Amino acid sequence: MGAQEKSQSNSNSLQRVKVYHLNEDGKWDDRGTGHVSIDYVERSEELSLCVIDEEDNETLLVHPINTEDIYRKQEDTIISWRDPERSTELALSFQETAGCSYVWDQICTMQRNLHFSSLNSETFHSLNSELKELPAVELTTLPLILKIVTESGMTDQMRLTEIILKDHDFFQNLMGVFKVCEELQNVDGLHMIFNIVKGIILLNSSQILEKIFGDELIMEIIGCLEYDPGVPHSQHHRNFLKEHVVFKEAIPIKDPLVLSKIHQTYRIGYLKDVVLARVLDDAIVANLNSVIHANNAIVVSLLKDDSTFIQELFTRLRSPSTSMESKKNLVYFLHEFCSLSKSLQVVQQLRLFRDLTNEGIFHVIEEVLQIPDKKLVLTGADILMLFLTQDPNLLRSYVVRTEGTPLLGLLLKGMTEDFGDKMHCQFLEIIRTLLDANALSGGVQRANIMDIFYEKHLPELVDVITASCPDKSANTSEGAAGRISTKPEVLLNICELLCFCIMQDSSRTRYSFLQDNVTEKVLHLTRRKEKYLVVAAIRFVRTLLSVHDDYVQNYVAKNNVLKPIMDLFIANGNRYNLLNSAVLDLLEHIRKGNATLLLKYIVDTFWDQLASFQCLTSIQAFKLKYEQCLESAGPKSTADAVDPRRRVEERALDKEEEDYFNEESDEEDSTSASNTPKEKPASDTKKDQPQPHLPNGVDASPSSSSSSTRSGGLVDYEDDEDDEDYKPPPRKQPEADEDELLRLKRKSPLVEREQEPSKKQRLGKRENVFAVLCSTLSHAVLTGKKSQGTTGSAAKEPENNSSSSSDDENHRDEGVKLNAEESMVVAQKSSSTEMAVNGSSAATL
Repeated sequence: MGAQEKSQSNSNSLQRVKVYHLNEDGKWDDRGTGHVSIDYVERSEELSLCVIDEEDNETLLVHPINTEDIYRKQEDTIISWRDPERSTELALSFQETAGCSYVWDQICTMQRNLHFSSLNSETFHSLNSELKELPAVELTTLPLILKIVTESGMTDQMRLTEIILKDHDFFQNLMGVFKVCEELQNVDGLHMIFNIVKGIILLNSSQILEKIFGDELIMEIIGCLEYDPGVPHSQHHRNFLKEHVVFKEAIPIKDPLVLSKIHQTYRIGYLKDVVLARVLDDAIVANLNSVIHANNAIVVSLLKDDSTFIQELFTRLRSPSTSMESKKNLVYFLHEFCSLSKSLQVVQQLRLFRDLTNEGIFHVIEEVLQIPDKKLVLTGADILMLFLTQDPNLLRSYVVRTEGTPLLGLLLKGMTEDFGDKMHCQFLEIIRTLLDANALSGGVQRANIMDIFYEKHLPELVDVITASCPDKSANTSEGAAGRISTKPEVLLNICELLCFCIMQDSSRTRYSFLQDNVTEKVLHLTRRKEKYLVVAAIRFVRTLLSVHDDYVQNYVAKNNVLKPIMDLFIANGNRYNLLNSAVLDLLEHIRKGNATLLLKYIVDTFWDQLASFQCLTSIQAFKLKYEQCLESAGPKSTADAVDPRRRVEERALDKEEEDYFNEESDEEDSTSASNTPKEKPASDTKKDQPQPHLPNGVDASPSSSSSSTRSGGLVDYEDDEDDEDYKPPPRKQPEADEDELLRLKRKSPLVEREQEPSKKQRLGKRENVFAVLCSTLSHAVLTGKKSQGTTGSAAKEPENNSSSSSDDENHRDEGVKLNAEESMVVAQKSSSTEMAVNGSSAATL
């Protein structure tokens, strides 16, 4: 019980206020203290602020809430306003800040939702829940009808919609009352009717909208909406629709349904965009748009199915006797007819456009594009855009089928002439769509259009650029007087179109843009004062170089194509602007593309001027790339110049050694197995042959032999003592072995360059070793004849040393066994580590 009393006391404190009235002396009079509430008052149909005295329960204040912005909140506890009926200033001073905020929020909410939502009042809900039918529409019942229509909740709106639809005479009776009020000039009644009609429209019922937008009611409904209470003076919408709006029929329409839908669509659009533009929400606007969309679909469907109407339309368009004014109206109607076809389904749209193509619409557009009227030309271009959006192949087929047709030429002419700012881009978009290589179909047709474009129209576009740019040798005044005045936007669009063509079909670049100095003519744009045209020319060159064709690069370097660009860059200096960025981007593109020829061309030709820009990172990277290209190309050319002579000498030495070492003795033939291959890999031979045992602590292991620069040596056979002149025939090696040997000898230029110093040193040592070995061999033979019982052994021991595997000759190892004295002499003379010393005399078999 105590909690309930405490809650009630808190509620009373929130609602406790003092009522003040501003007297004539400008002072506030205290009218008493009471509790404020917002509720309906007896014999009143409006929500009001009510203040009841806390002592005797007398009414201190009854103020109907006004939709106008008359309320002010002062500080945190005072709400004041000026009563428009009594012309007095009133104020409520709240005991609690929370109570003031609550009442203020309630006032604002009711002002916003007075016409759209329920007030959640039990009395009001009980009233509408019992609503079975609307009261009879009379002048005296208008306030009650207004209350029902404008103050119903969501559930009640559905019920109200059903009641209005069931009452077939509701709108006729309401329009009758409207006419009476208009004759009597009953402004209050007209304002109430305006709010009633607006509230019915805001119910957003498609069935109700269809009913009130009919031919019988639409003009009266618009008349009701002329008397807006929020506008000081009444509007004259009906007068505008009847007198100022003129319906033109390019072709007489005989179907009454089509005429009715056309008029209704226009009026709904006028209602949406003009009459109720301030009060309609998104949902209602979407619903009205759906009604307009449905009407357009009906109109187009009925007209396209009327074969007589379509034939008459094109007959008049093609007739030479048709006046220019009539032809304009026919073209405007054709454009609107094609535009409204968007309301149809996709299949129906495509069928309609194909029917129009068969009727010869493109031939009509050709004639339209030749008319001087800019507005009419723009309309013809819009029709082409509609066809390209739906099916580009329809227009491509027409252009290809009639190669003599001027349509493509007219489009290019429209792009180059001054038809208006917007039309340049529109013509450019049409041409780009025709030439687009990314389309899903129409490849053959597009290729044929490309042929027509490059053959007939590319020179014309280039001539426009040349004629509009000043001559380099002429002075400024003479150049300006001699050139044709062309808008810079036109030149920019031409340059964009040329770049687009290169990207679409780069294979035609060599034959189309490098002949007749086309590229040099486009670069005439660098002479223009408009910087964006200069940048467009640079962008064209960048697009041209993106083809990565050696022929293109050779052409650019040979003809010094980049000179005007480099001159502009150097003249621009250190200014950081769009021109500077465009040139640096071009150089960066060349650097990243590894275009060696262009790198060499630019550095060799322009580096003296570019050296002053080395502070820029792009220039530094460009020069570094150039140096890297020189380093990678230099050793290769040097190696190519040296290798032929060197390889001939080395191969001669290798062949001589091969012939000598491949001689086989009778003892080797007898000991060799019949199935043993003539030659084994180095690793297998090394594994199979036993290691020779050398005296004097000489190690014959592979590690010992690998420490020498050249391994192995010459072999002295016993029968050489008796027959020194005998020269056995050279052993024939298989061709496969020779090919393999040559393959192993081939080395990369970089490795040859790195090993070149050591190779030269080894070659010098090798010549000395051979000379000493030859003299030593002959001396050893003579010594062997004098020596008795001297035995020796020699064995061939090919090795494939890992330390010498990178050597490009890959010679076989040689072994030489000499006596102790002579080997010491040889070692002292040759300083070579290629001989193994044997403690015995010269080897004999």
